[in-house]
Amino acid sequence: MIAIDHSGKLVTVTVLGEFVLADYKEFEDMVRATLAPGGRVSLLFDLRQMAGFTLDVAWEDIKYTRGHPNDFDKIAVVTRSEWVIWSAWLSQMFINADLQVFDDDAEARGWLEQEAAAE
Repeated sequence: MIAIDHSGKLVTVTVLGEFVLADYKEFEDMVRATLAPGGRVSLLFDLRQMAGFTLDVAWEDIKYTRGHPNDFDKIAVVTRSEWVIWSAWLSQMFINADLQVFDDDAEARGWLEQEAAAE
């Protein structure tokens, strides 16, 4: 299950339990609705409560990021899982965004807000 929220150009996704394809599709829909033509969004992924993800989610993530490499400005991933950290860095190969991994939500939000304050 996921909880998604957006404020301005920031989409916040919190994954609770197993991350399944229907959840990922919901995330894609929110990004599409938030993204202004020619614009970029920032993402905050809180994966601290994620129990795992299905193989089709991993495949969809690869397809989506390869198809939308310029849609994202900053991506903050909050996790303590070494596997998720590794896969986040791997995803960075497919996107033109600044990606940082954090183990604290407040630090991640602070980093994302630096962009907003500069604009």
